[in-house]
Amino acid sequence: MMDSSMQEPFQLYDFDFKKYLENCFSGHGKEGLLIDLSIGCLVDHLYTANKYFKDIIVLKARERDFKDMKILVDTGKLHVQKEGNSDHGKPTIQSLLKIDPEKENMTQPKTLPPADAVISAGLLDVISKDEKDYKRYLRKFLRLLKTGGHLLLFGALNATYIKVGEEKLNVFKYTEDFVRKALTAENFIIEDLTTVDTSHVKRVICITANKEE
Repeated sequence: MMDSSMQEPFQLYDFDFKKYLENCFSGHGKEGLLIDLSIGCLVDHLYTANKYFKDIIVLKARERDFKDMKILVDTGKLHVQKEGNSDHGKPTIQSLLKIDPEKENMTQPKTLPPADAVISAGLLDVISKDEKDYKRYLRKFLRLLKTGGHLLLFGALNATYIKVGEEKLNVFKYTEDFVRKALTAENFIIEDLTTVDTSHVKRVICITANKEE
C-alpha cells in the first residue's frame, strides 16, 4: 500500500498506458537507454519499459515528485540497479535524479548519455505557462535523445488543470495543432498521434515521434 503522505499516481491516464507502450516498443530488444520525465509518482509504465530497455533513468522536476519516488526506492517498491541485470519483480531503474528545467543542462552537474527513447507524461503541461515556455522546455527534453531516438509524449489537450492524487495543478492550455507544429519545428517526424477521452481528462494526446537522422 502507498504511504499515506505520498501522492496517488498521476490521474491523466485511465486508458491502457502499458498497452500503448507495448505497441510502441514491440520488437525492440532489451537494450539501450530510456529516460522518463513524468509528473507525479507514475511507475506502472516502468514495468513495461523494463522489458525493452537495459537502462532507465527517471528525472523529476518537482521536489515532491522526487521525494515520493525516493520513498518507493527506500521501501523497495522501486529497485535501483547497482550492478548486473537481476530480475527483482519490480520496476528497475539505473538512477533517480532531481532536475532543474530552467538550467541549460537540466541534470547539472551530471551529464547524461544520449537516450534511445524519452517518455514525457504531463510534465510539460505543468511547468509551461505559455507557448514560448512549452517550446523552450520541449527543446531541452528533445536534446536528451540521440539521433534516430524516439519521443513518447503524453498530455492533456485544451485543459486548464490536471490532478496528481488530491493535488490540483494548473496547466498550460494548448491544442493538437500547436503540439504538431512544435515537434515539426524541431525536425521530429510524428509516427503516431492518438487522442483518447478519459474520466479525468476530456482529451488525452499520445504522440510517438522520431528524431530525424
